[in-house]
Parts: sequence; structure tokens; C-alpha cells
Amino acid sequence: MSFDTLGLAEPLLRAVAEYGYTTPTPIQMQAIPAVLSGGDVMGGAQTGTGKTAGFVLPMLHRLMANPAVRDAKGRLPIRALILTPTRELAAQVEESVRTYGKHSKLTSMVMFGGVGMQPQIDKLRRGVDILVATPGRLLDHHQQRTLDLSHVQIFVLDEADRMLDMGFVHDIKKVLAVLPPKKQSLLFSATFSDEIKALADRLLNAPVLIEVARRNQTAETIAQKVHPVGREKKKDLLVHLIKSNDWDQVLVFTRMKHGANRLVEHLLKENISAMAIHGNKSQTARTKALAEFKTGDLTVLVATDIAARGIDIDMLPHVVNYELPNVPEDYVHRIGRTGRAGAKGEAVSLVCVDENGFLRDIERLIKREIPKEIIPGFEPHPSEKAEPIVLGRMVIGEGAGRGGQRHHAGGGGGGAGGGRGGSGGGQRSGGGGGGASRPQGSRPAGGGGRPPARSGPPKR
Repeated sequence: MSFDTLGLAEPLLRAVAEYGYTTPTPIQMQAIPAVLSGGDVMGGAQTGTGKTAGFVLPMLHRLMANPAVRDAKGRLPIRALILTPTRELAAQVEESVRTYGKHSKLTSMVMFGGVGMQPQIDKLRRGVDILVATPGRLLDHHQQRTLDLSHVQIFVLDEADRMLDMGFVHDIKKVLAVLPPKKQSLLFSATFSDEIKALADRLLNAPVLIEVARRNQTAETIAQKVHPVGREKKKDLLVHLIKSNDWDQVLVFTRMKHGANRLVEHLLKENISAMAIHGNKSQTARTKALAEFKTGDLTVLVATDIAARGIDIDMLPHVVNYELPNVPEDYVHRIGRTGRAGAKGEAVSLVCVDENGFLRDIERLIKREIPKEIIPGFEPHPSEKAEPIVLGRMVIGEGAGRGGQRHHAGGGGGGAGGGRGGSGGGQRSGGGGGGASRPQGSRPAGGGGRPPARSGPPKR
């Protein structure tokens, strides 16, 4: 099947062809006709499968087919709203909108926090057809009455699972309350939890369900491997892997921001070019790191889970879990940065004895055992015992599994409550009986700054 058979307008097909795309991915083959039909859609697909084009292309087609009516002041109303969890993802989605809509007359803009509101207000006054935004800044504008969402015809909630992980559920409900009740709604998520289903029930009306892979399944194009390692040998093992294998582009994940910074310092001492990207970094620093990594001028990009959403690099060969995530679903998101769109990729996890519980949770989620390989000289000492892992205010006990929680400073009950996620990397925490709640705090570190530089084709 080719894009020509999906019923898209000629200007969109021309833009797609100019980027060398001829065959739609499975999510695109199913989502594009479903969105074109005008009904609500709930889409589930692994990261890197092309879901962005799956909703952007038919959205553009529908807006082109029904030109906007300008208001009394000659301004275009906002007719499509795409909500994303992070600034990087918002920037990349809006770039895809501009790329695929380059031969149309539709206009778009991206909106997130951390930058001045006035330039955004000026653009809104001129009018745009399509707005891509993070929840916090969108609500700021709505509260100041600088934007009008009453004409929205298509609403897209992208990366819904990460939205909830970041504590945006209350903001999403506020956004839904100001949107027209009659509209086409699309929800896309890499994973379907009970919370996602509850959100879908609130948002969607008799949706078409599209699921191109088993939930929480990792792509077959990704070769996964675990290296058991001594707790104090991780940094040296990472250096050994990079140098001995001559890796020239590696995305490395840590759980916490301070851990990312310390790892970068160690790599630089070993003459390996590296930079960190996380919520405490300025947008200028994040943009610089991402741009240099994409162009190949930077060997290692060290990231936390929240900052990594929106990193879309064609043919990224290696992802390393320097530290396993305490939320097993995040493992699927992390390694999905490689092996995208059918390309081959490698995901390596450096696992010390403290993280064996995390590893068991991950293998249980993906329903497979990840091959283990000990690198001589870096293996854990037989006498090494598991120690608690500190995650912000939370301490995970021996074995580091979800059931191994030992202490949560400040006490308090568990459950799935919580307001906007804190800036501490979006980690879930719990109290009392070991339930899962999200950190309380200010708006997540994902809402501000300038769009990142980008090289290569847009996110598919």
C-alpha cells in the first residue's frame, strides 16, 4: 500500500513524497482513514512507529477541505489543538505540521512556557489554524484571555500516558472543559493503563480503537541486552563499551538529573564528548545538546525520562540504560528511541544488584527475559548486597522492585492522586502501603524554552 491509496489531498502527498516516504507504517494505514472519516480515535502504538503523521496528515486534509471563516477583525480561529507533554515534543509535532502542510495555506504555531508570552500573544492575534501546546502555558493564555478555543474542531491528545505520568491529569480536564463539546477527538498513547482508559471514556465518543502492537511490547528490531555490573563499576563499563565498540552516537538514560550531570563529568574526563538534557537545564543548553547530538557532533547525550520525550533521531543506533527506570513502562519508551521505523537498534542495560527488582518488573511487563552478558572485569563482586535506591524523597528497598518500597519522607497515603508533576524527573512515588502516587509540586519541567534545532526528516 502507498500513501496515494489513503485518500489524502494532493498537496499532502506531494509533501510526503518530497521527504522520500512512499509506504505508510501500520499505524498510519489504520489511523489516516479513521481520522479522515471524522470519528474519534484511540490509537496505541510503540514509539517510533509513525503515529505523528498518522494524525497530522488527515487533520491537515480535513482542515484544507473546509477553509476557515475569519472573524470580524480578519483573524483565523484556532480550529485544531494538539496537546503534548513536553516542549521538545511540541516543537517536533509542530514542525511536522509545517512540513506536511507546506503546500497548503494552513498556519500553525507552537506554544510552551519558559519564554515570554508576548510573542505568542502577537501570533495568536494574527490568527492560526493549528495550535500545538503544552498544558501549562495553554492554560496560562486561557486564563489571561489571550486565546479563543471555542472554534476547535479537532483535538489531539498526544503521548497521553506520559501526560498522566507527569501529573497533567487535572490540567487536561481543565482544557477539556473549555473546548467545544462537539469536535473530533484523537487520543494516542504508547501504553494503555486503567487511567488512560478512564481519560478516554471522558474524552472520546464511540472511538475507533487502533492498536498495531501488543501493549507494552518492545519492537522486534531492537536487540536487547543486560550487562550485570558492580555498583561502582558502571561508569567505567559505559566508557569501555563506548570505546571498545567505537560507538559514535549513544543515548544514555539516568533516573535523576544530578546523576546525569555526574555521568557527563566522568565521560568528559575520559575524552568522550557528552552533554546532559533534563528539566534543570536551560532551554538554550537543551537545544544545543539535542542539535549537536542529532548532527553527530556529540557522542553521548545523557537524558532523564521526561526530557527524552520528543527526541526523534533517524537511525539512532544505541540506547543505554545506565540506570533502570523504577517504572517498567518507561523502559519501553526509553528503548523505543532506537529501532525506529523498521531500522535496527541496540538497547543495553547496565544492571547492578540494587536494580534486580526493577529488571524483574520490566521482564514481567514485556513478557520476555532479556539476555544477560557479563563483561569480564566489570562483574559484581559475589559479596555485593542490594542497597536501597533513593528516588527524590522516596527510598526503594532491597531488590528495588515495586513492592520493595521502604520509606517515603513526609508519610501520606498512596493512591494515584497528585497534582502537576514536580520537576524531579517525573518519577512515581508512594507512601504508606506502597501505592503509586505522583510527586506533588510545581509544573513539570517540560513546558518552556525555544524549540530545539532539528536535522533530517520530521517525526513520522
